[in-house]
Amino acid sequence: MQYRTLGRTGVQVGSLALGAMNFGSIGRTTQDEATALVDAALEAGINVIDTADMYGAGESEEMVGKALAGRRDDVVLATKAAMPMGDGLNQRGGSRRWLVTALENSLRRLGVDHVDLYQIHRWDPATGDEETLSALTDLQRAGKIRYFGSSTFPAYRIVQAQWAAREHHLGRYVTEQPGYSILQRGAETHVLPVTEEYGLGVLAWSPLASGWLSGAIREGREITTSRSAFMPERFDTALPANRARLDAVERLAALADEAGLTMVQLALGFVTAHPAVTAAIIGPRTPEHLRAHLAAADTVLTADVLDAIDAIVAPGLDLAPHEKFDTPPALLDPSLRRRHRA
Repeated sequence: MQYRTLGRTGVQVGSLALGAMNFGSIGRTTQDEATALVDAALEAGINVIDTADMYGAGESEEMVGKALAGRRDDVVLATKAAMPMGDGLNQRGGSRRWLVTALENSLRRLGVDHVDLYQIHRWDPATGDEETLSALTDLQRAGKIRYFGSSTFPAYRIVQAQWAAREHHLGRYVTEQPGYSILQRGAETHVLPVTEEYGLGVLAWSPLASGWLSGAIREGREITTSRSAFMPERFDTALPANRARLDAVERLAALADEAGLTMVQLALGFVTAHPAVTAAIIGPRTPEHLRAHLAAADTVLTADVLDAIDAIVAPGLDLAPHEKFDTPPALLDPSLRRRHRA
């Protein structure tokens, strides 16, 4: 396992982090299975576990808490808030009112008195940066969180939050968690340069592109990944974006074979090679998945292999741009890009 410093925090973390989204109903993972995955990950040197309140409506946090019983200090424990946690209008977002409540709920489910990294799961357009950062700073001063970060923020919002923290003398986000993989390279255009500029640690999610880079998806095979069951449109190869992904996967598989690597090693080695990336978040559902991921922990891709990847999927290119979660609201809602006349 390679270890890197998490941004400017001084905290040392492994180049692979264990994501717990699949713990529970989402990944059909039992408590015993989740605990076994945590056991194996810690034994292999992984020291970051990342979850969120909305994963299984709190189920993932509860399972992580039970798996870590008696060894909480062995890990950098990260969770997230801001996504809807109920039907109530105020059971979501980045307001002080909700974040204080959401954190207390997360601590209770995890069975701990603090988390090491508390992340805002998505930028909340309805809440000002000062409001959110003020609440997070107070929670940090109260000892309930050690650091706080953002997740899937557009680059301009990362910059704005850094400015707001300085302007109002508040704590700042020290990490960003963007989606990043060989097939979704848009983060290279704006987000990763901004995180480098501000010294943020980067925990990259979906480095296997929702299973497209797992080695299980190939031309002529039926796609049966766990994601395909509840996101069929993302794997329908009749759609142009998915056809482009499959074509790229075939070329990447040939490259991996030529380099003597598995597809997982190629995919994770690519993500962790970027100088802005601190760690790639893996989300195994089974011990077999975890073993395949761990085999990539020390993979270092040569310049020739990285150049060949660039020739298959160009730097900064998203093969499925419609699946991004950091698109500015005005590109999604026509009313936000048109001047209103009185």
